[in-house]
Amino acid sequence: MFGIFLALILLIFGIFLKVTKDPGFAASKRFSWLFIVIGILTLAGKLIIMYQKGQL
Repeated sequence: MFGIFLALILLIFGIFLKVTKDPGFAASKRFSWLFIVIGILTLAGKLIIMYQKGQL
């Protein structure tokens, strides 16, 4: 469950970086797609592993 939580945090942070207008995050804004993709892949992978183990 901790892995799912971390994947969701990465996904939410990536979306936050994508939509924020705060100038403090301007340098990190280009990494938003990276966080979004890593969050989606990690979440999907964790759910697939849990399903195969019968925990889901």
